[in-house]
Amino acid sequence: AVIGRTGAMAAAAMVAAAAGGSDFSDLREIKKQLLSVAERSRERGLQHSGKWAAELAFALEPLPLSELPPPPVLTEEDARDLDAYTLAKSYFDLKEYDRAAYFLQGCKSQKAYFLYMYSRYLSGEKKKDDETVDSLGPLEKGQVKNEALRELRVELSKKHKAQELDGFGLYLYGVVLRKLDLVKEAIDVFVEAAHALPLHWGAWLELCNLITDKEMLKFLSLPDTWMKEFFLAHIYTELQLIEEALQKYQSLIDAGFSKSTYIISQIAVAYHNIRDIDKALSIFNELRKQDPYRIENMDTFSNLLYVRSMKPELSYLAHNLCEIDKYRVETCCVIGNYYSLRSQHEKAALYFQRALKLNPRYLGAWTLMGHEYMEMKNTSAAIQAYRHAIEVNKRDYRAWYGLGQTYEILKMPFYCLYYYRRAHQLRPNDSRMLVALGECYEKLNQLVEAKKCYWRAYAVGDVEKMALVKLAKLHEQLNESEQAAQCYIKYIQDIYSCGEVVEHLEVSTAFRYLAQYYFKCKLWDEASACAQKCCAFNDTREEGKALLRQILQLRNQGETSSADVAAPFFLPASLSASNTPTRRVSPLNLSSVTP
Repeated sequence: AVIGRTGAMAAAAMVAAAAGGSDFSDLREIKKQLLSVAERSRERGLQHSGKWAAELAFALEPLPLSELPPPPVLTEEDARDLDAYTLAKSYFDLKEYDRAAYFLQGCKSQKAYFLYMYSRYLSGEKKKDDETVDSLGPLEKGQVKNEALRELRVELSKKHKAQELDGFGLYLYGVVLRKLDLVKEAIDVFVEAAHALPLHWGAWLELCNLITDKEMLKFLSLPDTWMKEFFLAHIYTELQLIEEALQKYQSLIDAGFSKSTYIISQIAVAYHNIRDIDKALSIFNELRKQDPYRIENMDTFSNLLYVRSMKPELSYLAHNLCEIDKYRVETCCVIGNYYSLRSQHEKAALYFQRALKLNPRYLGAWTLMGHEYMEMKNTSAAIQAYRHAIEVNKRDYRAWYGLGQTYEILKMPFYCLYYYRRAHQLRPNDSRMLVALGECYEKLNQLVEAKKCYWRAYAVGDVEKMALVKLAKLHEQLNESEQAAQCYIKYIQDIYSCGEVVEHLEVSTAFRYLAQYYFKCKLWDEASACAQKCCAFNDTREEGKALLRQILQLRNQGETSSADVAAPFFLPASLSASNTPTRRVSPLNLSSVTP
């Protein structure tokens, strides 16, 4: 490597190259940048950022020898620190962080200084995790702190004020601020880091974790670089803006990243988030063929297998991941899901706890553990687990929804309402949240709000086909018989148009109500048609027969069918099955008296 004062110039050139707009026309240049930043990340011990860049580079066409990026240019300072850096990096790779930091004291070059600070940070994290594992159960993680953070913040803020931090240094400063819960300052520093070194994925990813809504995203001044497209696709997935995310990923595939396993996995996760289970499963299966030893995202794959109750496939996945690496967080979650599907909830909870010992900030494990405690009727442990999930990520709607369910079991509807509303704000077009909200309002006797919720749940595409029945029963309660009849008719149309076998309880309820309704309206033909349907179900058979006898009696007495009563046998065209609005909607404005 050439030694001179051109290191800073090389870094600046890299920034300028990456900031050449979000243009994907020169894929060779992008590949050079990715290979270069992968190497620079590895030199600083940033393994995940290095891996991300390397995976993305691998998806592009190989470069000829003449076009490979040159080795990084060394400065005088780099040359002076080279021996200490080389020794310390070998200790760092062996996870001897204190030892690495000791030999890097007094180093002036950017690379060695970063490794010095990063070693101290990781040493503190390692001690914190060791102490946590030794002394506490996984539900008491929050109490142990990384002791090194305050000192690191003081030293890094001095360098920051003097503008002596490069892109990597700014990233580390941001991480320290986030760990100290200084979120606003952390966001500013990560944005600065993205400007200073747009190619470093770690800074973008940290930024993703701190942005809570689309409004917040609008106010960030991000560098105009092709990396921004990857960031936006990722943040849209996180914010449940799935249509936008899928559009972004499709445009990235069209730009030349069709072989990228990262993009394929993100698309699978996006389909998982909108509960398009078949599409997500087929993409995950394809991903497993391309990258059979991959462990990342396999816990999401196992969630899909769990929802579909695919025991053999889930069993195979669990055994397969166990062979690859049984001490990975994802593996523990997959095994936990496997035991949960077999209704061995204590064993499942044990594996989720094991996952949390490996990584206390692993969101999925907290949420899944909450579900297991719910199954075991241990509501206090479930509440604690869900609260930890929310601490890790406030955008996790499953944890908010889980908290709502636990408080529902505890018969505390005002608490329920609060948590279900938070879940609904995060997933405005998920009918399950709306139905849960409606049930809450019903318990609190706020029937107008409940009706709103059930109708909206139907309008966004009711997953569980329960919203119309609940709405009909509400209308029944309020003696709005015509609206109740309309809801039951629509419900029956929906059930039979799906062609799926459903539990007969609600279908029989619908036919019973309609038979009685038409009977009151003196519409004998319709009433007897519904009564005959009632005879097909055990719970309504006797009532159906009795009604048919009554109709026969009245007809024999010469009672004619009432033609002047308008029967709502067919709904207005605006509500027919083909016109059901299933577009995405904004959260409901439920301006009611909530605590």
